[in-house]
Amino acid sequence: MTAEGFLEGRRLQMARGVLLQCIMGGYPPARFYGSDDGDLALVPDPAQIHRLPWSQQPRALAICDADELTGESSSLSTRGQLKAVIARYAALGLAPVVATELEFFVFAPNTDPTQPFQPPLGLDGRREDGHSAFSISSNNGLRPFFSEVYACMAALGLPRDTFMHEMGISQFEINLLHGDPLLLADQTLLFKHLLKEVALKHGLTVVCMAKPLAHTPGSSMHIHQSIIEIGSGRNVFSDKAGEPTATFRHFIAGQQAGMADFTALFAPNVNSYQRLCHPFASPNNACWSHDNRAAGLRIPASSPAARRVENRLPGADANPYLAIAASLAAGLYGIEHKLEPSEPIQGEFEVPDNLSLPCTLHAALERLKRSQLAKELFGKEFIEGYIASKTMELTSFFDEITPWERRVLAAQA
Repeated sequence: MTAEGFLEGRRLQMARGVLLQCIMGGYPPARFYGSDDGDLALVPDPAQIHRLPWSQQPRALAICDADELTGESSSLSTRGQLKAVIARYAALGLAPVVATELEFFVFAPNTDPTQPFQPPLGLDGRREDGHSAFSISSNNGLRPFFSEVYACMAALGLPRDTFMHEMGISQFEINLLHGDPLLLADQTLLFKHLLKEVALKHGLTVVCMAKPLAHTPGSSMHIHQSIIEIGSGRNVFSDKAGEPTATFRHFIAGQQAGMADFTALFAPNVNSYQRLCHPFASPNNACWSHDNRAAGLRIPASSPAARRVENRLPGADANPYLAIAASLAAGLYGIEHKLEPSEPIQGEFEVPDNLSLPCTLHAALERLKRSQLAKELFGKEFIEGYIASKTMELTSFFDEITPWERRVLAAQA
């Protein structure tokens, strides 16, 4: 839209079905988004209108809500779903607080998708070979790229906590500062967009796939969650003596109750399960633990005021609005129904059958399809539309024969 049109308040409308567009560009049958495929109004959030600092031509980006023309939020909008979850907390006098940890890879351009990704050439003329985890070295030649990333984050008002080289080859992580869940979802979205745009300027490719390289850790989007009492700001996970509360237990139990049903929301792509089924600190379970990275739900070491629950299941490829909404909705369900969690696990452990999660997209979608909890918390229209779109993506994947199949199976009798 032109700046003039935007400033005049001209309404931008979009077909309802676009919210269910699959990643290949197609759409499920119209019955999943209203047979008329009528319009939605895109309503900009005044707090999320940003001049894009990496663009030479003046451009701005406005994060919008997708609302029905009658004024209410569309049930197909993931941002709207997150706002509804936050409102349910507010009705109880509570406010969730979250932080996201996003991992990503920085690669050389990959013009042939049949070939593996490669790290960029470093200043020493060589490619990183995987020995740089948590390194302070800059021989990978990425300092100019990260300098512009930092500058663009500052220009967009994205506060960063820590930035580091992660365990994978040319893999990095940013921790965003904790705050309001909607704000953190917006910031996560903006940061991913920023990364890709700045990378293109520097002749690089940023990849937020869950598992872009074999035999290498995948990329997560861990979600740290706590709840405060509106007014006092007290963390309701800790009592006055600094001990865990019943609310804390109920929240964990709700997360456990929802993780298997919501796996397809946390791990939305075929590639997501490459990360989860080759677990380099990527747990595919609903166990919980005090500071054990093998558990899907980890309680990091912290002071009572900072007591929180880390959901380690979502990948970097997850929709931040939907992943945060699903995680918080599950926790609230546990609080409202006073559920009790399993016993915490420590050390090496075997996952009990009742705490195991789907390990393929097909299994996760089948679990979501059977979930009454998902329909109760997110509505039948959203869940059925999401499944329809993701089923199209899964079918497209199965329409291709992989190099592994040709290499290994062609010679079989």
